[in-house]
Amino acid sequence: QVQLVESGGGLVQAGGSLRLSCAASGFIFSVNIMGWYRQAPGKQRDLVAFISTLDEPNYVDSVKGRFTISRDNAKNTMYLQMNSLKPEDTAVYYCNAINIDPIRPRYDSWGQGTQVTVSS
Repeated sequence: QVQLVESGGGLVQAGGSLRLSCAASGFIFSVNIMGWYRQAPGKQRDLVAFISTLDEPNYVDSVKGRFTISRDNAKNTMYLQMNSLKPEDTAVYYCNAINIDPIRPRYDSWGQGTQVTVSS
């Protein structure tokens, strides 16, 4: 079955950096568009960035220039390098495969997520 395991979160001061990892199994990772979502307390889960099968990245405006998404198909793993972190980046971060048109998560099962907390 599909398994998505996120890791790498933590507590960091504003301006700091973190690198998140998403280990995927149970589906063919290399042929899937992959994405990172985040959910802040009391808010809905929103897409932050996604990466195509050709390594083409896409970002929401709020993280452009600060976050970098990447993937390693040999390891079935996706990454999110987060620099210049802001308190508003505080959230639980999740990964999933992505369906396009419309853009939506592919799988109903989510991992446990990884908590990112940015202090001011």
